Amino acid sequence: MRNSKIRAVQYGCGKMSRVLFSYLADQGVELVGAIDSNPALVGQDVGDFAGLGYKTGVVISDNADQVFASCDADIAIVTIFSYMPEMYGFFETAIRHGVNVISTCEEAIYPWTTSPSETNRLDKLAKEHGVTIMGSGMQDIYWINLPCLAMAGMNRIEKVKGVASYNVEDYGLALAEAHGAGYDIERFDREIASAESLPSYMWNAAEAICSKMNWTIKDISQKSVPYVLDEDVYSETLGRTIPAGQVTGMSAVTTIHTHQGIELEVECIGKVYRQDDGDMCDWEITGQPDLVFSVSKPDTVALTCGTIVNRIPSVLDAPAGYVTSEKAREAAYPTYPLHTYVEG
Repeated sequence: MRNSKIRAVQYGCGKMSRVLFSYLADQGVELVGAIDSNPALVGQDVGDFAGLGYKTGVVISDNADQVFASCDADIAIVTIFSYMPEMYGFFETAIRHGVNVISTCEEAIYPWTTSPSETNRLDKLAKEHGVTIMGSGMQDIYWINLPCLAMAGMNRIEKVKGVASYNVEDYGLALAEAHGAGYDIERFDREIASAESLPSYMWNAAEAICSKMNWTIKDISQKSVPYVLDEDVYSETLGRTIPAGQVTGMSAVTTIHTHQGIELEVECIGKVYRQDDGDMCDWEITGQPDLVFSVSKPDTVALTCGTIVNRIPSVLDAPAGYVTSEKAREAAYPTYPLHTYVEG
């Protein structure tokens, strides 16, 4: 058991980091650095930025190398973009300073086949520096480990069907535009549906399910479908009203056939919510017996941040390299300060 506090750097100070700063403090993690390139944030004390009600003594800096060189951190929490190619440089910076990495990057949950070059290079680099890199968040527990645990009680599995939904307003402009929010149908068809699609967040989670269940993938495909309303909806992220008939988001359906004969069909819905909309996390597993379960309107942001923080001890105890979360020790609710759950 570790006796000293875990020392963390927050790399990316967007919407989710405000929740993370609060949760890190609650779990006894010492914040030793904060990094962001936004000039409006640089120089702010984290306590003021996150509304913690007190000064932390840690100010947001735009010089990542300087922060890592000066703070002797155990782990960097990287919350910037959604896909591995655009995240590579941020991960590399932390790793070269000998700092472990956990990230909300959605593709990072299982990027071995969707971004093999970046993942293998990071795996090699992390091993050279004796640190671990892992993706985590809502999908770690609720899209991967929870359905796999539920399937452990079944006699036979024929098909796994999952649906997850989230409000693109919670994650910033880049994600909203990646889902086609505010596009007309023609632009959506041209730039998203007909283009070479990026993997949906459920694509990577479904591959992780196959990995955890020891199923080998025969083929995998994805179809992107726009969400269009017959009423106007205001988007705070876009800063304008999306008129009726334009795209408010998209559904990406990923289908996997395995050599074991089991099919996975997972749907990832990201859109601008109306007042009564809510997140989804629904699972339907066909077999013997059939099994249906769901998490009712989960708070995806809060559960993502809680999972990230509570996952830190298993990252610190994992072997060096790129370790996907389905292969690590499971995250656990920390009754005591988080550092007491670090074994190594």
